[in-house]
Amino acid sequence: MALITCRDLALGYESHAILEHLNFSVNAGDYLCVVGENGSGKSTLMRTMLGLQKPLGGSIAFGDGMRPNEVGYLPQQSAIQKDFPATVREIVLSGCQAHVGRRAFYNQSEKALALENLSRLGMVEHQRRCYRELSGGQQQRVLLARALCATKKLLLLDEPVAGLDPKVTAEMYALIERLNREGLTVVMISHDIAAAAHYATHILHVGGDRTFFGTVDEYRRSAPGRRFIALEGGGDA
Repeated sequence: MALITCRDLALGYESHAILEHLNFSVNAGDYLCVVGENGSGKSTLMRTMLGLQKPLGGSIAFGDGMRPNEVGYLPQQSAIQKDFPATVREIVLSGCQAHVGRRAFYNQSEKALALENLSRLGMVEHQRRCYRELSGGQQQRVLLARALCATKKLLLLDEPVAGLDPKVTAEMYALIERLNREGLTVVMISHDIAAAAHYATHILHVGGDRTFFGTVDEYRRSAPGRRFIALEGGGDA
């Protein structure tokens, strides 16, 4: 069943369209990587899927009982966000905000969920540490745990390995793959075409002369896929 269906979607700012006539769907269990050149509209697409930005045209529909506030989101971090003076536990708990409503405090089930997701990502022992004291890889695990508190179905990840060293990058990819195998649907923006071709079930290529959506094998055989893989040095990964 489709969790997200985009029909004839047009994205941009004011009256200027970055992307037009975008059609694709994300089914339960998919691992979709969104690739393309810088400035091609990848982050704009993700913001639109999150409801943070209105499309210029077309539609985005959620299925299988999904609501926009039930999506787990891991954004790109700014330098200011990396220096945020809160504890790990506080940041992970903030992923439960959509469930809190008008309550002033988190309840026991929300606190248990935060602890469960910290454990899931191997960060329980760090829960009382200040977030800004963590390494880059540890911070990304915390933000991923926060995103998990917001959803049981769908993760949107915007360049989750940006700035990480190769070892930590491999660990993060392995974590995301495990979460997908456990039943979470993943939509990830990536500049790493080799990793996208290795882990994803589907590729959405935006920008350039032609938009592509299909399986990884279909992407490898497509004109935009062959061109982009050669350009990014993805080889036969």
